[in-house]
Amino acid sequence: MVLVSVPEQTMHVYRNGILIGRSTISTGSKGHATPGGVFSILEKKQEHYSKKYNNAPMPNMQRLTWTGIAMHSGNLPGYPASHGCIRLPFDFSQLLFNETSKGGTVVVGDGKVPVPHLASSPGLLLAPKDFTPEMLHPLAKNAYDWNPERSSSGPVTIVVSAADRALYVYRNGNPIGRAAVEVNGRGSLGDHVYSLLEGTTDRQSSLAPGRAARRWMTVTSRGRSVPAEKLAERLRVNPEFANKVYDTIEPGTTVIITDQPIVRNRGKTAILEG
Repeated sequence: MVLVSVPEQTMHVYRNGILIGRSTISTGSKGHATPGGVFSILEKKQEHYSKKYNNAPMPNMQRLTWTGIAMHSGNLPGYPASHGCIRLPFDFSQLLFNETSKGGTVVVGDGKVPVPHLASSPGLLLAPKDFTPEMLHPLAKNAYDWNPERSSSGPVTIVVSAADRALYVYRNGNPIGRAAVEVNGRGSLGDHVYSLLEGTTDRQSSLAPGRAARRWMTVTSRGRSVPAEKLAERLRVNPEFANKVYDTIEPGTTVIITDQPIVRNRGKTAILEG
């Protein structure tokens, strides 16, 4: 998982919940701000040239959006200077390119500390083209969709939206499942990012009956930091679905909790925000 802090102009890289690298960066200049949010690496090319900006070289390019935002090697003057991309030192961009894979999670935030807060409008990793009409219809209580054949391997990212009352599962950047979620207790969930560590605890999972609770690291939280298992106690999903997810996740899995909507109905068409 890659975390980008725009105010600090820094990047932190985690593997299986452990910090393995950090670097200075240069993000978008005034009028070309790098968008905040949660992204999935869509494409990787070691040699790439910009079609938008006079064939400019973009070594070790890792695409975050299809509208021109990417991570790549470039000039670092010590302040935001790009057209929206995230520029990296050349050597670091090579190391990062070798560590990441398509579908990996990149969080771009506006926090005031080296590990950024989750941006206020997540959902950029969810693209309308990824979902069939069947996957967009509202889910009844305790219902779920599970289609692991859509992506057989790769990094797993889970997004829980309190506004949508839904949980979305991505693998290698492709949606493989979603489930209805009940949120219990008072107050909002807040915005949080967690990373799965190795091993289990001596407690039982709040979501998957009969299974040991997994170990999670809090990567970043907007507002008060809450342990992952404490938040999980407020959530209810279909136990069968929870066990399928339990068997799918592995160290390094990213979980994003947000009060913001991921799916919105605009007019008569259901589309995904972002």
